[in-house]
Amino acid sequence: MSKNEHSGFTTSILHADRRKAVEHGAIHKPLHTSTEYSFADARELAAVFQGKSGYTYARQGTPTTAALEDKITLMEGGIGSVTFATGMAALSSIFMTLLKQGDHLVSSQFVFGNTNSLLGTLDRLGVTVTFVDPTDAQQVKDAIRPETKMVFTETIANPGTQIADLSAIGDICETHKLVYVIDNTLTSPWLLQGKSVKASLVMNSLSKYICGHGNALGGAVTNTGLYDWSGYANIYDSYKTGPANTWGLTQIKKKGLRDMGATLSSDAAHRIAVGAETLALRLKQSCSNALALARFLETHPGIASVRYPGLIQHPQHERAAILFNNRFGALLGVELVDGIDCFEFLNRLNVVVLATHLGDARTLALPVAHTIYYEMGPARRAEMGIGDNLLRVSVGIEDEEDLINDFRQALAQCMNDASLR
Repeated sequence: MSKNEHSGFTTSILHADRRKAVEHGAIHKPLHTSTEYSFADARELAAVFQGKSGYTYARQGTPTTAALEDKITLMEGGIGSVTFATGMAALSSIFMTLLKQGDHLVSSQFVFGNTNSLLGTLDRLGVTVTFVDPTDAQQVKDAIRPETKMVFTETIANPGTQIADLSAIGDICETHKLVYVIDNTLTSPWLLQGKSVKASLVMNSLSKYICGHGNALGGAVTNTGLYDWSGYANIYDSYKTGPANTWGLTQIKKKGLRDMGATLSSDAAHRIAVGAETLALRLKQSCSNALALARFLETHPGIASVRYPGLIQHPQHERAAILFNNRFGALLGVELVDGIDCFEFLNRLNVVVLATHLGDARTLALPVAHTIYYEMGPARRAEMGIGDNLLRVSVGIEDEEDLINDFRQALAQCMNDASLR
């Protein structure tokens, strides 16, 4: 029996480095800051360029980034991962290296603002994009064309918290032999492993819950091993080596990481790897806090609506309970009633941090329409149900009572000012 057999989620991550025989008995993989790697034999140098495992130039990875990739693969239960400087770099590499002019992509209409911008770029480059409501798998099926190559969705939409019909979409992609890409950032592998819904590739923005401390940027693409790339027309002949279920990730690494150069630094990889050790502990607390805060806000007279999958009235509550094992994430969409100015409300919060980020140990909030979705324009925001008074709240690990009291006092002040009592 191997030493790591039967290890749980946190145990596996905590002991991943030392089980790989880290130098000098260290429990963490050290920072490898060297740009280049030397060889005593020129034949060995050539062998690494020709496919043998090893390191040549840090743009293509270091022992430190490789150790983090092993952890992400463990988390997702996949067969391999590639890390990038940011989550957007990871997504860009998937789309830019696996799609070509004339291809068709089916995407969720509820996507992060920067992802929406990226898909607009794809369209300009000749990849047609059709946006659908992924909560209804039939819309995905109906959008498929002969030239469709890929389906993309986020697990929990940001900030509307819509839950895609992930399992049904996985079945559709399997039947039609389409590459199924999910953005797992809002759930993380602790709430959902992409392979459980038959995803081909899983993207995680490591900057968020996996790192969890707002001190490093990073992204990762994980290959679940479920897709047979031997039937995928866009794989370069030079990357058709080894098992066919690895070809897609090889192309992403060669064309996305090596050619585009969005390399994760060893320093950031080390920070993310250490943060990942407490992912389950942090997210458990954040999910608990989020549910308590959502229940408080849903009955408050100053709140028009609360979007959170943990609330029974959420349209996909039952689906979320099944997919995420009765854990509903830590993101809330909170809409204030007319008469309360969103800026004045946010400025009265004391514990909550006003910042553009999510998945942090601290609770963060911002006005959605005026910030991360401003560039999208009012028409597209209306399609996504984003009003001017909608707040995004990423719930952290603070004491539950402190969070609720902070919202209570800010709402009380605003309601007094607006004479809404």
